[in-house]
Amino acid sequence: MKRQILFVCSGNSARSLIAEALLRNYGGEFFEVSSAGTDPTPVDVRAIKALQRFGIPIKGLYSKSLQEVADRDFDLVITLCDKSHNEYVPAAGHGKLISWNFEDPASRHCFKPFYTTVLELSTRIKLFVLVYNKAAKAA
Repeated sequence: MKRQILFVCSGNSARSLIAEALLRNYGGEFFEVSSAGTDPTPVDVRAIKALQRFGIPIKGLYSKSLQEVADRDFDLVITLCDKSHNEYVPAAGHGKLISWNFEDPASRHCFKPFYTTVLELSTRIKLFVLVYNKAAKAA
């Protein structure tokens, strides 16, 4: 059975969408992945372009609020910035919470921060999948 993972950031316009796409790509056989924002804003096209540059599928990515996923059960919730960590209020059925703090690439007006965010999240998520696989095999 796939583990249910939720990525949360403030806008759900870049970081959490990038993380959602990356975990689906690298660990889709083990995880069912969603993302949401504490105060959602429209998807930043630069995030989509950065994912496409790396060949990461973007199908089904859209910005959504925590209310849209509040009735779902998640094994793990990962906040991607201090702001969302402080604003996130766990819903019933939302499991363990961990926090990763990534700078908001949208705070700058160029493409490079999005490219960097994809690289940094890719590294973290590949390690996350590796650790999960080792733990699952040892269990």
